[in-house]
Amino acid sequence: MTDPLVSLETVSKTFTLHLREGTRLEVVADVSFDVHPGECVVLGGPSGAGKSSLLKMIYGNYRCDAGAIRVRDADGGVVDVARAAPREVMRLRRTTMGYVSQFLRVIPRVGARDVVAAEGREGGLEPDAADARARELLALLNLPERLWELPPATFSGGEQQRVNIARGLIAPRSVLLLDEPTASLDAANRAVVIELIRQKREAGCALLGIFHDADVRDAVATRVVDVTRFRARPAA
Repeated sequence: MTDPLVSLETVSKTFTLHLREGTRLEVVADVSFDVHPGECVVLGGPSGAGKSSLLKMIYGNYRCDAGAIRVRDADGGVVDVARAAPREVMRLRRTTMGYVSQFLRVIPRVGARDVVAAEGREGGLEPDAADARARELLALLNLPERLWELPPATFSGGEQQRVNIARGLIAPRSVLLLDEPTASLDAANRAVVIELIRQKREAGCALLGIFHDADVRDAVATRVVDVTRFRARPAA
């Protein structure tokens, strides 16, 4: 088997609730698993189990309290996100890790096509290729062309999420994190996302995602990791 692109080893995370007299809430403990090229590993478990927190730790938005989060970068080196400097994490995001969150956060007044194309350029595509791929993805995701030059802040929730998905998938990054990407989509666009995920897998991308829609989860998952087995419990 090929080396994993993402490897978690005994990762733990606890939140301190300062407005609750410093109460400590253990979210996950001793999380260990790998994600290999061509896999789509789905995090399972109920809301509050720590699934989104794990994605945010891998992406570097949250620090973990213990353990290692190793990501193989575009040059073949390995970066431990748990200990990397912010500049190194930002480099990893540009070259290696894509992320589709539940919410679109972009610069106001920038049109949807430019939002998507800019992410492609950031991820290494030439400007013309980035623009062409942005147009292709927006069309595949059934976003009307009349909206492409408008800022996504004016769009409906479902339209914004389609821009978010196009933005996350445009660059040829080798690791892709997905936090409920299809939650606000209709059946036709869910089917498009399923196919785009399959294409990423076939290209050797390592995907790690959260899908509350059972049909989507069953269609894309190569295996499911149940987060509840990582001993999440409130601290005394």
